[in-house]
Amino acid sequence: MQNLTPAEARHRFRAGLVTPTAGWCAGFTQANLIALPRELAWDFLLFAQRNPQPCPVLDVLEPGEFGGPILDGDVRTDIPLYRIYRDGVQVAETPDAREFWRDDLVAFLVGCSFTFERALLAAGVPVRHVEEGRNVPMYRTSRRCRGAGTLGGPMVVSMRPVPEHLVDTAIAVTARYPSVHGAPVHVGDPGELGIADLAAPDYGDGVTVREGEVPVFWGCGVTPQAAVVESRPSLAIAHAPGHMLITDARDADYLVGPEPLVGAN
Repeated sequence: MQNLTPAEARHRFRAGLVTPTAGWCAGFTQANLIALPRELAWDFLLFAQRNPQPCPVLDVLEPGEFGGPILDGDVRTDIPLYRIYRDGVQVAETPDAREFWRDDLVAFLVGCSFTFERALLAAGVPVRHVEEGRNVPMYRTSRRCRGAGTLGGPMVVSMRPVPEHLVDTAIAVTARYPSVHGAPVHVGDPGELGIADLAAPDYGDGVTVREGEVPVFWGCGVTPQAAVVESRPSLAIAHAPGHMLITDARDADYLVGPEPLVGAN
């Protein structure tokens, strides 16, 4: 699946394929989706600006629009699986969101950490959920985001186990992708983030943490969904965690500095 073009992948998802997208369409940027009523668009844009690590905005579509400069596709159909929220409660999970779409919805495309995983692998840093064919583990934390208007909630993080001697490498590699979460928000003890059990993520799947590895946590684009649950807007449409929108932008578009050589250590 890594050799598919974004258009080919989106075609499969429109046809009904439901799968996590880590490792798909190598070199192309994946994005989180959150679509909110127009009257909440400014609140969310301010929320994202105040919380740039979990909510780095790649693009904002006009109300009712479902394609844009980095997506020659449709945000309503081109994600493998969607979650629909009404008044903060998830009311549906569906591979096609057109039934729930409204012309006043503003779609935000938020950066995804899958974007820098190819660079991690190129630097010799393992990506365990890809190795194990699982969805990335994600956790709600006790760390509060800075609220904006009616929106507020906890930060959500993704976790990748990293061999201790490669932690500095992982930090340096991902720091060069500030538009897709950037450097980790925490390294080490999950209890400091209020995470009780790494094997029981709030979203995604647990992965193996081997002896000599350190859990490393990055801001996660599921954070807007945690804010939706807490803040209870009348309607929100989002991706199912780990089931991302594959855009036509390239990972290198969000890299600060020269692109690392694939296979370099």
